[in-house]
Amino acid sequence: MASQFDAQGRLRHLVTLKDVPRAQLVALLDRAESYLTPPGAKPASNDTLAGRTIANLFFEPSTRTRASFELAARRLGAEVLSLDVSTSSRAKGESLLDTIYTLQAMQIDIFVIRDAQSGVPAYICDHVAPHVAVLNAGESHLNHPTQGLLDVLTMRRHLGDLADKVVTIAGDIQHSRVARSAHHALMTLGVGELRLVAPPTLAPDASEFPGATLLDSIEDGVRGADVVMCLRIQRERMEQGHGPDAAEFHRQFGLTPERLALAQPHAIVMHPGPMNREVEIAGSVADAPQSVITEQVTNGVAVRMAVMQTVMETLHG
Repeated sequence: MASQFDAQGRLRHLVTLKDVPRAQLVALLDRAESYLTPPGAKPASNDTLAGRTIANLFFEPSTRTRASFELAARRLGAEVLSLDVSTSSRAKGESLLDTIYTLQAMQIDIFVIRDAQSGVPAYICDHVAPHVAVLNAGESHLNHPTQGLLDVLTMRRHLGDLADKVVTIAGDIQHSRVARSAHHALMTLGVGELRLVAPPTLAPDASEFPGATLLDSIEDGVRGADVVMCLRIQRERMEQGHGPDAAEFHRQFGLTPERLALAQPHAIVMHPGPMNREVEIAGSVADAPQSVITEQVTNGVAVRMAVMQTVMETLHG
């Protein structure tokens, strides 16, 4: 794929967090934090992207991520075009590159891409014009970089330096782009310990998560943790026999109040959404004071504002 960075090492696309240096990661988090305002206050906004146009190409269904990118772009003063996949040219048979070239001819500045197929954002990076940026809004099971950024921003705001902290991610790790992007960011930031908890049928290959500890006991994973993040269990995988059914999963692996009590008293509870209440997480835990799930959503808009502003500065100064 085309490099995420320009000749000076500045970020011009964002496809993965895997190779983003610590200094740039921290700079993105710092910029995102500057866009956060207290609950009830007016959201941060400026005209940094006035006259620029953002195209959201979501070839996979999304509500939260798409809305978050739209709000982020508008709060920076940009115009936003969001394609409905059900009526897009790609659905009608036009090639992906023809769609990109058509939109590029309409003077699009940033393409925000979400696709169930691996490699699509990187492929588009290889073919856009030099003045155009590509942002990955979720790719197969591999990458979801802005989600990884908003997750570590949320952790940092509550816990400060993560060097001595224990982060536990539980659920369907094998198929999770959220877990992979969080792993990339946490390893770069030097997290104290990253624990990954999953049933054997939903566990990843250990080689995909270097530095992490793989566990098949939710109690062992949560005990002493500073962060517990649950991942959505895809019911279709249960129906296909790739794991216990919903009730059994909750019994064996669900985050209940009793299990959360094993974590540090100050531990925070996270979930990227959408949640299956009473499957991977008890409703009472999702709504408990320790839950920062809605904060993650707030932080997501700020992160996407920071990323858009950063790549536009790289391309246009």
